[in-house]
Amino acid sequence: MAPLTVALLGLGEAGSVLAAELVAVGASVRGFDPAGGGDVPGVQRAPDARAAVDGSDLVVSVTAASAALAAARDAADSLREGQVYADLNASGAALKRAVAEVVAPTGAQFADVALMGVVPRDGLRTPALVSGPGAQAFAAHLRPLGMPVEVLSDEPGDAAARKLLRSVFMKGLAASCLESLRAARAAGCEDWMREEIEGVLAAADAALLERLVTGSARHATRRIAEVADARDLLRELGVEPRVTVAAGGWLAQLESESDRAT
Repeated sequence: MAPLTVALLGLGEAGSVLAAELVAVGASVRGFDPAGGGDVPGVQRAPDARAAVDGSDLVVSVTAASAALAAARDAADSLREGQVYADLNASGAALKRAVAEVVAPTGAQFADVALMGVVPRDGLRTPALVSGPGAQAFAAHLRPLGMPVEVLSDEPGDAAARKLLRSVFMKGLAASCLESLRAARAAGCEDWMREEIEGVLAAADAALLERLVTGSARHATRRIAEVADARDLLRELGVEPRVTVAAGGWLAQLESESDRAT
């Protein structure tokens, strides 16, 4: 069988890693970076997006989200039926749908791909969620090369929405850790706080999640007062209690919902 021909749009940190690993597994890779980008051994540099895309089996867009729509428009003249245009940029569902609308008239199949890991670390082994008309075709191309691909639906934007929902948790968790450690540093016990956080994360399981969710609702009234005290402490320490204030708001809503239910 002829090797898979991939047009890679965007040769930044993530794009360069994917390009190098695609070359390593035998794919023929053409690269174009609208921002310049660096050279990747084994990747044929194209003068523009159209040249990179022409005749390729799979187009992988890993530009910045702000350039995703322009990249699709630049590539559209060379897109043809039978090709897959996969947008791997981290963006919202609306932008993915806009890119899909650019791709649809060309006859190529659009795939909304949400990468659910760290590409510079995991490369082609980065887990991916994919949706859109080209989701199955994208999976057929990438699964044999080692990428764990989960097909969600044929609707562009579904994969992007899942990634953003996960980001609510992951970025919220990061913000909580940052606020706790900043406050503990001001209080002179940062090392202790770090050990506490590490212990909770190391022991985390489904039971912990259930306790956090059901316990917050069951004990909302008591926890409102505790969180208010924590908020005041952080302000005394000179730390803006952004996450703590938000936690108080959620507890107040849970208390209100409980009152209405009874």
